[in-house]
Amino acid sequence: YYGINRLEPIKVMVIQKIFNELHNLDNIIVTGSFLEKGFQFNDIDVVLIDDKKIDVKKTEEHLSKTLGLRAHIIALNYKVLLKGLETDPLYQAMMGRYVTKKKLILRYKNKVNYKLLDLHLLKSKPLIENFDYLTGSQKYEITRNLVAIYLFLNNRKISNESINSEIKELLKENPTDIKLNMINKTAFLKGYKKLYGKLFNKIMEGVKNGPK
Repeated sequence: YYGINRLEPIKVMVIQKIFNELHNLDNIIVTGSFLEKGFQFNDIDVVLIDDKKIDVKKTEEHLSKTLGLRAHIIALNYKVLLKGLETDPLYQAMMGRYVTKKKLILRYKNKVNYKLLDLHLLKSKPLIENFDYLTGSQKYEITRNLVAIYLFLNNRKISNESINSEIKELLKENPTDIKLNMINKTAFLKGYKKLYGKLFNKIMEGVKNGPK
């Protein structure tokens, strides 16, 4: 376990079932909202580590049928995982908490790719434009994405705890209230737009001054 204090026994059983079903791979990592306290998750995020090519769709269908729960799979090798962690705040957020079949050693240093960050920042814009049409869970995930970029650009650790802490600090909102859609629209959007604008300017400056 990494970044987890406790899991419900039924989740431990589900994870063990996943490990047993996919026993022929180098390593298996379970991450995402499935590991949060309670049962408010939409699917199970599974990262498969192996050098051989994996049929993701077929494996997702197999796991979903076996578990009775929807599975979302990412398949890559160890080198690609490390490269993703070096350059991508969303990879770091994903690996801020996980259960792994085998011990996992992750050593990397941040390498800022402003063009990649620009693409990720675009994913946070819909909250500004479509606030009233998004669910609480969608608002939280988009906000989480924005704050992960902020932490990455400030070379700080990205984890569920650090993201939620910064949501409280920067946006003055409780993450749980965002998930429940119980936030003041005017106050929240004011802080959100301010943070978005700062990150946009910083990333655009980086893109402008970076390699062509």
